[in-house]
Amino acid sequence: MKRRKTKEEYSVQFKLDAVQFMLETGASYQETAVRFHLNNHSLIVRWMKALREQGIEGLKPRPKGRPSMSKKPNKQKKKEEKKLTREEELERENELLRLENAYLKKLRAFREDPNAFYEKHKQRWHSNSKKKDSD
Repeated sequence: MKRRKTKEEYSVQFKLDAVQFMLETGASYQETAVRFHLNNHSLIVRWMKALREQGIEGLKPRPKGRPSMSKKPNKQKKKEEKKLTREEELERENELLRLENAYLKKLRAFREDPNAFYEKHKQRWHSNSKKKDSD
């Protein structure tokens, strides 16, 4: 048995054939590995275990590495929001309307007299800057 430099992926049918050969003939893991030109008999051990625990699905190749970042968590949040009770939906809508109303009042006040709005907030800004300078 020689060590291979590249990883080889084996098909589900190949894995199944190797496992069936071993079961039908009673061959050892080592003999089966030699017969199917595998460089390591532990592959067959893993295939046997996967077949016993998961069936043929266990022999299918799985994606390797870390899963990519996806937007699935966001979709789950949206689904959770949809599951709100009717009362919770109405409370949420009510809160959004309150916020919109407050925003429109401030906008109207600013449009009527922009200088008054500026003067009101100017006092806050100057008092904050004096506190910072004295520190």
